[in-house]
Amino acid sequence: MNGRRRHVITDCLGLLLMVLVCAADVTDRQAARIMLPRLRSRFRKITLVWADGGYTGRLVTWAKEKLRLTLQIVKRSDDMKGFVVLPRRWVVERTLGWLMRSRRLVRDFETLPASSEAFIYFSQAMLMSRRLARPASRRRQEQPRWAAAA
Repeated sequence: MNGRRRHVITDCLGLLLMVLVCAADVTDRQAARIMLPRLRSRFRKITLVWADGGYTGRLVTWAKEKLRLTLQIVKRSDDMKGFVVLPRRWVVERTLGWLMRSRRLVRDFETLPASSEAFIYFSQAMLMSRRLARPASRRRQEQPRWAAAA
C-alpha cells in the first residue's frame, strides 16, 4: 500500500489485539514506542512480546525498563535462502493473510488512518463471527472423497 503502513499485534492464535495505521515513513521501532505502552495498559497480563528484526536496538531495553515487557526478537539466520517459516512470526503473517481476504482492505480506500484501523478491526470481527457461526456438525461429518466411494 502506498504511503501507509499497518502495524499489528496479535495473540498466539493470531487474533488482533492492536492495530496502528500510520505514514510509511514511520519505522517499526517508532510504531512500537506508540503501540507497546497502549498494549501494556490494555492487557496487563502480557509480559512477553515476540517481534521480528525490525524491532532490535534500544527498543528492547526501553520496553524492559519502562514497560516491564520482555521483547524477544525472532531472528532469521544468515544461511537461510528464500522464504522460510520462522517460529512465532508466521502467526502475524497468517493474520495479515486472513485480513487480505477482505476486499475493502486489499485497496486503501480510506482517507483517515483511524477509519482504516476501524475497517481492520471490522474485518477481523467478521472473520471470527463466521468461524463461530460455522456448524460444528458439518466439520465432524465430512469425510474424504475416497472413503465415501469405498
